[in-house]
Amino acid sequence: MAGEGHAVQRACRVLHVAESGYYAWRDRPPSARTVRHAWLTEAIIGIHTASRGTYGFRRVRAELTLGLGIHVHHGAVELLMRRAGLHGNRTRRPKPATPSVADLVNRDFTRHARDQLWVTDITEHPTIEGKVYCAVVLDTFSRRVVGWSIDASPTAALATNALAMAIGNRHPQPGGTIIHSDHGVQFGSWAFTERARTSGLLPSMGSIGDCVDNAMMESFWARVQVELLNRRRWRTRLELSTALFEYLEIFHNRQRRHSALEMHTPVEYELRTTPVA
Repeated sequence: MAGEGHAVQRACRVLHVAESGYYAWRDRPPSARTVRHAWLTEAIIGIHTASRGTYGFRRVRAELTLGLGIHVHHGAVELLMRRAGLHGNRTRRPKPATPSVADLVNRDFTRHARDQLWVTDITEHPTIEGKVYCAVVLDTFSRRVVGWSIDASPTAALATNALAMAIGNRHPQPGGTIIHSDHGVQFGSWAFTERARTSGLLPSMGSIGDCVDNAMMESFWARVQVELLNRRRWRTRLELSTALFEYLEIFHNRQRRHSALEMHTPVEYELRTTPVA
């Protein structure tokens, strides 16, 4: 642009290039790395200033690549910002408080009718493609899986979707069903607790770091590991997700005989047993 007659100061300002960098390149060029870092720094300062000092290195890099068409590694942007004393907005977001939920079970999982006590938990298992996460809601009366959800990440939605499925399948009476879990962040999330309360469920949590407080779910996952997950190496998430669906809905609920249920399957036990309300 300078060779075409444009003012150097204006051209540098438009291109976010330091004038010193330009003259150094023209008269006594240092290494290409030094020059690039000089004009990158000026561009970074301009972007950071335009963002009112809120952009961190990720957003600055996005503006460089998407806005200005400058291809640069995020590590270089982070380095140059640190050298220039620049950083993003460090205002911390308030950490949501974990809701105070009492333990309504006290390790007693025996119930004499369906839909009096549900227990829930999440497990994970690797595939060559990546991990698969599965959330399950179990009725302690019949050991029947009444809700489940499978996903590639352990989000609050994973646990909430399993609970929503259980609610849709069983239609529990308001105030009559306890939903018990550990202190996992998914079960302490607003989405999960609000879904439980609006459906009339009674949330319950065991003590922190004590697996015995959710022993029935721990036992359930141990069986799933032995009978399904650890029996082979899984290639894709879809392959394992399909196998989990078949295990939960077909084998566990309708075919597997449980010693605690007088050797009936969960579905048979519910049909043969007259629950006492």
